[in-house]
Amino acid sequence: MKLRGFIPFGVGLLVALGGGWFAVPRAMYRRTEQPIQFSHKTHTSEKVGMSCQDCHSLSADGKFSGIPRLETCAPCHTEPQGKSAEEKRLVDEYVSKNREIPWLVYARQPENVYFSHAPHIKLAGIKCERCHGPHGSTGRLRSYEQNRISTYARDVEGYSLVKLNAADWQQGMKMNDCSHCHQQRGVQESCLTCHK
Repeated sequence: MKLRGFIPFGVGLLVALGGGWFAVPRAMYRRTEQPIQFSHKTHTSEKVGMSCQDCHSLSADGKFSGIPRLETCAPCHTEPQGKSAEEKRLVDEYVSKNREIPWLVYARQPENVYFSHAPHIKLAGIKCERCHGPHGSTGRLRSYEQNRISTYARDVEGYSLVKLNAADWQQGMKMNDCSHCHQQRGVQESCLTCHK
């Protein structure tokens, strides 16, 4: 008799847990498209031959200058390069009006975090893809996803909420992700290394 009541409860519990497992992460993030589409694949192709550092160069203090300013793009895009609607928008709405593109930054860290790319790239030899994913080979920008509660980008938080395997630790740029990588490489760290 008691078992009959337990079966619907158990099924209901499993359905609720399963629904929450898949629905909550999707509901937590607001998706926004970038202002224009951009192809890293085109720019890093053999024909064009650009590298990450051509647009995302290190500044004097070792931090990346971040997203390239319009002055980086404008010399090659005073006229549309091809016939795509996105290229036309780039020229018409931004280059010809000398207006910066309001890119949504996937990897923006909180204000209290100091991160320098220089030791990671130059000393440790870590490739851009380790933290930022395979952007150099993408033909389209993916949607920007922002956590509705923390306001951090999905790239900072990572795509795995539980991090059950080693590959999950290579996604995300939260403190635990950085500490995990440092531990793997035997790097000593202190709070003041990364926090202002």
